[in-house]
Amino acid sequence: MTALSSENCSFQYQLHQANQPLDGNCLLFLIILGKILLNILTLGMRRKITYQNFMEYFCISLAFIDLLLLVNISIISYFRDFVLLGIRFTKYHICLFTQIISFTYGFLHYPVFLIACIDYYLNFSRTTKLAFKCQKFYLFIVILIWISVLAYVLGDPAIYQSLKAQNVYSYQCPFYISIQSYWLSFSMVVILFMAFLTSWSEVTALVQAVRMTSYMNETVLYFPFSSHCSYTLSSKKTLLPKFIICFLGTWLPFVLLQVIILLLKVQIPAFIEMNIPWLYFVNSFLIATVYWFNCHKLNLRDVALPVDPFVNWKCCFIPLTIHNLEQIEKPISIIIC
Repeated sequence: MTALSSENCSFQYQLHQANQPLDGNCLLFLIILGKILLNILTLGMRRKITYQNFMEYFCISLAFIDLLLLVNISIISYFRDFVLLGIRFTKYHICLFTQIISFTYGFLHYPVFLIACIDYYLNFSRTTKLAFKCQKFYLFIVILIWISVLAYVLGDPAIYQSLKAQNVYSYQCPFYISIQSYWLSFSMVVILFMAFLTSWSEVTALVQAVRMTSYMNETVLYFPFSSHCSYTLSSKKTLLPKFIICFLGTWLPFVLLQVIILLLKVQIPAFIEMNIPWLYFVNSFLIATVYWFNCHKLNLRDVALPVDPFVNWKCCFIPLTIHNLEQIEKPISIIIC
């Protein structure tokens, strides 16, 4: 278990004797409030035309848990010391609740990643009609994973002793740093780097030749290719550089942020690190990976392909000999991702 250097939950920064001190609980409130505003902004920016999937339900549940934590912090900070249902609540419980949430968030990265990966893989064998009948199943899985991880956190002896120690040393409030998020971020950055390294020449050529236009009232990217190319439209080697461009075209700032965090070994508390932008970043990475491994199924009309809320995986191909897009009534073939 890795813990951040203790930040006093009731710690006060006294700049001058005449100034009002800043409560650590107030700082925690502002951090959670900022995270909630980021959640709302991200959910509002996502594409609404998406199929029901596990990641969508989990993102909404995460936003709800963050809101619930903010409400608890607000109530306890306002009343300071009160009794509810025979339980006495004080400022100590602000730190306690945040620590429990931090541990819970920290252990969720691997399960969420695995379940989302399985969900997208199974989507390739599911028809469009069946895709909309799994709402209750997704809701059940989300509730089950929250209860399971929370039960593990509360039942783990080491975590229990850590939380119990804060009752004795109430001036300390360390927050859990998730090792799962570190290795997950490290793995994705390495995979992206290796994919870019193996196809950097194709990526460079496509960036110079790619064109953006409108097709069927949607913005799409035209990736020119030679009509004498020996690769098929659905080959992995052909699609890899195009997927890299589509992915980095949306998530390049976030990828650079992950690289900086990894290089500087920045320790971010788990209750901050588990956020909706991070989940959608992982979501886009998973969708691109599943598409690439199942490229031979992309042209099947009876398969309900998952739709990314942020990355538009619509790749349209035209011959290199045609330079005027306005002369083309429709592309030769379309891969709808």
